[in-house]
Amino acid sequence: MSERTLVILKPDAVQRAIAAEILSRFERRGLRIVALGLLKVDRAMAERHYAVHKGKFFYDELVKTITASPVIAAVLEGPNAIAVVRAMVGATRPHEAAPGSIRGDYALVGLRNLVHASDALETAASEIALWFPDGIVSYERGIDRWISTDKAPS
Repeated sequence: MSERTLVILKPDAVQRAIAAEILSRFERRGLRIVALGLLKVDRAMAERHYAVHKGKFFYDELVKTITASPVIAAVLEGPNAIAVVRAMVGATRPHEAAPGSIRGDYALVGLRNLVHASDALETAASEIALWFPDGIVSYERGIDRWISTDKAPS
């Protein structure tokens, strides 16, 4: 089943100049980029994005962090995209992230965990609508039949 998920390469990924490398990992896995943008997040947008965390002890730091520098937001599409991306990103706490995951390979501490990834279909749908209100681009790649189907190509 093809799904869509939102990925945000946070300010630490952009500032460390590893955003393109991280994005390429998703592409090499076989996910298709269907929306992409470099954005400076204002406080209002950050508060909408992190509304689910309002009132938690780390909320203010989340908002400050994502508004500190530009981010790269992307919508990725592919079979089981949400689970695939979450596995690739690794545990939220970088010190708990497995080697080979993005956070396990590039992150060390707390909020400097490089990437946001949607955690469920409903979350992905609302986050995609928030970050890409003008929609996404649908297209096919010839390579998709070699990546995202269990059947032999015809």
